[in-house]
Amino acid sequence: MSDPKDPQDPQNTQENPAEDAAAPQEGTGETPWAEGGAPQTEAELEAAADALLTPDAQIAELESQVNDLKDRLLRAVADAENTRKRAERDKQDASKYAMTSFARDVLSVGDNMRRAIDTLSDEDRTSAPEPVRNLIEGVEMTEREFLSVLERHGVKAINPHGEKFDPNLHQAMFEAPDPTRPAGTVMEVVATGYVIGDRLLRPAMVGVSKGGPAAAPQPAAEAAPEPSADPAPDAPGGDDKPTPGSKIDTKA
Repeated sequence: MSDPKDPQDPQNTQENPAEDAAAPQEGTGETPWAEGGAPQTEAELEAAADALLTPDAQIAELESQVNDLKDRLLRAVADAENTRKRAERDKQDASKYAMTSFARDVLSVGDNMRRAIDTLSDEDRTSAPEPVRNLIEGVEMTEREFLSVLERHGVKAINPHGEKFDPNLHQAMFEAPDPTRPAGTVMEVVATGYVIGDRLLRPAMVGVSKGGPAAAPQPAAEAAPEPSADPAPDAPGGDDKPTPGSKIDTKA
């Protein structure tokens, strides 16, 4: 009769499937996963890794994720705000400068009207027949209405007569000596300039004064004396350098 505790008994050496499944596999060094098998997806792997972290490590990881998401949200909001401002600015520019090409083309109409008005001097207009005077007045009224319409659409005329020359708004056509004006003063406007909004549509063609008023002569009493080449006869050691601590007379 066989001993039930005898390990040599074949009946006592039957394999136990439950114990074998729970026991680690020898020679592989791998630990079997719990019931349900090893994780297969990335989410399951992350969940398994999080399960091994301590509570403090999990809190730090969650705070890092929150900060990263908050930074992304702030960047997205900033980008959206910049896009909105850029679109608004483009819309305003399109509304303000839409007629730039058209306005530049019609400027020659105003130039021709001004040339027609300037063909007659004051004496000629006074001695001209009444129909001619009425015609000139009609041209002047048309010019004023033309400039008014341009101004309503953001186009303003530049007439810098007597002002200082500005290379950003004016274009010098010639220079002429004029001792009665400071140098760089606009003495004549050949063609009126125009701006649209804050942009230059056409620079003003001007003539600039050159020279300016002559400098006032310096009074003889205030004129500085010329330095003498030779030292004064009563100055001892005129060729010697001043000693340290000595005072030098700078008066004339």
